[in-house]
Amino acid sequence: MHGTLVVAMITDLVQIRRLGESKRDENERLRAHLKRHTYVERKLKKIAEGVEASIDCTTCANCCKVANVEPTERDVEKLAKFLRISREHFLRDYTMLDEAGDRILKRTKAGCVFLSGFDCMVYEARPRTCEYFPHVSKGEGRITTRMWELIDRATYCPIVYNTLEAIKVEVEFQR
Repeated sequence: MHGTLVVAMITDLVQIRRLGESKRDENERLRAHLKRHTYVERKLKKIAEGVEASIDCTTCANCCKVANVEPTERDVEKLAKFLRISREHFLRDYTMLDEAGDRILKRTKAGCVFLSGFDCMVYEARPRTCEYFPHVSKGEGRITTRMWELIDRATYCPIVYNTLEAIKVEVEFQR
């Protein structure tokens, strides 16, 4: 294993989309590789934390522009309270059903209904999934168990894309 890694960060969203898509198969192989081998979770998490510290999400907000959020019941209650409206009012005005019939936060042409430019208008009360996004250094379970989500997120999130690339170097992954 390597020590501290210095990797050039790619933050251009057009490049992230193109490279993330072109590396889907490679990232699937990385997922399988990580599941077959034992790596110190703390090291993988430290890589993710380093990437997260290097990239300012507030200059991107691409996750808010492209990803859907399924609020939990707790999120609904918290957001309704934050907005000082009833639960029913919140559900009616700020959520919708997606193609699969799941309740998600409403979408506008710009993305999430709460996105204003690069800012979240309900940041202090944002859903837990938003708080933990991109679910690399924070989230339920080990990074390797969250890899299936990360492969898709590597196509739109600079933090995920760069973290996966740094992990490949750390574990000496054969591309």
